[in-house]
Amino acid sequence: MLGLRLAHSYIAAWIPVGAREAVFLLLMAGGMLIGHAWTFQLVDRRGWSFVGLGPKAWRRDFIGFGALLGALAIAVPCAALLAVQWLRIVPSDPGSSLGAGLVALAVLVPASLWEELFVRGYAFSVLRERWGPLPAIGLTSLVFALMHLLNEGASARVFVIVVLAGLFLGCIREATRSLYAAWAAHLSWNAVLVVFLHAPVSGLVMAAPDYRVTDTGPDWATGGTWGPEGGVFAAIGLVAALWYVFQRANRPGEPNA
Repeated sequence: MLGLRLAHSYIAAWIPVGAREAVFLLLMAGGMLIGHAWTFQLVDRRGWSFVGLGPKAWRRDFIGFGALLGALAIAVPCAALLAVQWLRIVPSDPGSSLGAGLVALAVLVPASLWEELFVRGYAFSVLRERWGPLPAIGLTSLVFALMHLLNEGASARVFVIVVLAGLFLGCIREATRSLYAAWAAHLSWNAVLVVFLHAPVSGLVMAAPDYRVTDTGPDWATGGTWGPEGGVFAAIGLVAALWYVFQRANRPGEPNA
């Protein structure tokens, strides 16, 4: 933790304000990649394939499956909230939505990568090897939810929903044996909220020029300050996505990495 504080202080001193978050998250993701590489050199020679980052895991159908399901799992609940007008799209300060979207992706890509490496990388693979897939998915999902408790708007309801999100990502990781697929699902979920809807994600608000989504419904449905992913509609989307992953994984002859 001291190292993280020192790195953040250095970035705050030398990096322009608009780029600080992206640079910090790039360092976090890079640190996780380096840590995995050292582990494979010094401790465990099984390499990147052991954590779902080998050549066989880099399949377009796996990555596309993760990206599409991650996007739909939150886009459909948000569309329902917009339809009942518990979420509304309203004008905001003028600016470039495209530029803001690119800046958001510069933050979201490394953020989702380091979280996936930390939660569902080497640690997940070791737990799966020793205890089996279900305990590994369950335990890492709890860790994933605990990581988000300090964010603004966190609550017991949000904690349960983030656990569901962890189960969803863990099941994608297990069904495809591809961490790329879980990363794609994680990234596309966040991108729907931030890049396309200009909504908060995990209680964090990013730049929203031209328009933004405002919350006009009950917090239990819309997520309140946490954003739409913290509401019951998002939970229903996650349960539906989990059901689909289970159905896909149980099909006869379904390929794995």
